[in-house]
Amino acid sequence: MTPGVIFGRRYGAGRSRKSHPVSFQGFTIVELVVAALITLTVAGVVFKFLAPAHRAFQSQPEQSDLQQRLRVSVDALTRDLVMAGAGADRGPALGPLTNMIAPIMPYRAFGDMPDSAQALFFRRDAISFMYVPSTASQTTVATALVPGALDVQLEWSPSCPPTTATQICGFERGDRIVLLDKASQWDIFSVDQIGSGVVSLSHRGPPVVARYEAGATAAEVRLGTYYLKSDDANRMYQLMRHDGWSIDLPVVDDVVRLEFRYFGDPEPPRLTGALLGEPPGPWTTYGPAPPRLNETTGSWAQGENCTFLVIDGEHVPRLNALAGGGPALVELTPAELTDGPWCPNALTPNRFDADLLRIRKIRVTVRVQSALAMLRGPAGVLFLKGGTARTGELYVPDVEVQFDIAPRNMNLER
Repeated sequence: MTPGVIFGRRYGAGRSRKSHPVSFQGFTIVELVVAALITLTVAGVVFKFLAPAHRAFQSQPEQSDLQQRLRVSVDALTRDLVMAGAGADRGPALGPLTNMIAPIMPYRAFGDMPDSAQALFFRRDAISFMYVPSTASQTTVATALVPGALDVQLEWSPSCPPTTATQICGFERGDRIVLLDKASQWDIFSVDQIGSGVVSLSHRGPPVVARYEAGATAAEVRLGTYYLKSDDANRMYQLMRHDGWSIDLPVVDDVVRLEFRYFGDPEPPRLTGALLGEPPGPWTTYGPAPPRLNETTGSWAQGENCTFLVIDGEHVPRLNALAGGGPALVELTPAELTDGPWCPNALTPNRFDADLLRIRKIRVTVRVQSALAMLRGPAGVLFLKGGTARTGELYVPDVEVQFDIAPRNMNLER
């Protein structure tokens, strides 16, 4: 036998080689090395195929989640903004809100600390809206409500349901109510109590300074604000919704970009004449109608308001034609939406730029990112907020969508 190292056991030691032959079992070192190499090769091939599968197992659920969060964002924004401007559809105060006020405002317009309290009237990442739902809670104020007063008597109209101990004209405790008038004054209240023919209200934000005469509109209102919450320190980015009163709730997490752009009617409001069943005009293509030439509204000169002035005894638009006028919508710039004229005037806390009455379309941009930093690479084109991924195979890029919303009640031809 050739000398060598043999791994195994020897049987019959100490006895005759003839009667008890020696038996060896085991592998040589060469055989073990070859076997190990084969095992490593097979394992390498297996892991080579498993690695992409593992990465796909990590990234594909996150990609699906991105799409789902994007859908939720689009649905929430569309559902509310498409209704903006809807006004009373029954009772004595018929007509869209754009007859009197701007139902879309590019800033946080409600709550204890609205942007307007800091003289901020434009933000790219925030939008406020309001509309009147199709309920029976639509009527007018029966007696004047003076500044600071919170008990209001409502007019009963045929469209109102029967009064009970818990509701008047459909208004119940906790309902949000908007008071507004033809002078473009508006305020948001909450119904606190129902009394004998009187509704007790509560109010948030700056004190009420408007006086609402008998005949001012009182209606249940839906309102809110969407805005982007960005907290780089805690890496928290959320699409938020304020309910217009006191509650902020997240709608979607990991929204890293939210932008609103506004497109409007380039033509200024025009007089159109009287509407059927209403007192003699004039009426306008949009926005509040001017007072009669011998009447005074607020701090404006006789016959004037925030959208019309008087020249040579005639009402003429206070607003200018944009981009030469014409039928095509034009983009409204931040400067155009913050330079006045102000409705109802420049001193009212709830003032708004008259050019907001032009809005006919809102272009929304939403961008969402992966919630997992290990699936985001360095900040750049693919990622607005960088992550820890260092290989492209792990990347789950941000997803961005842009879409248009045309509020149906702000596109009515009058």
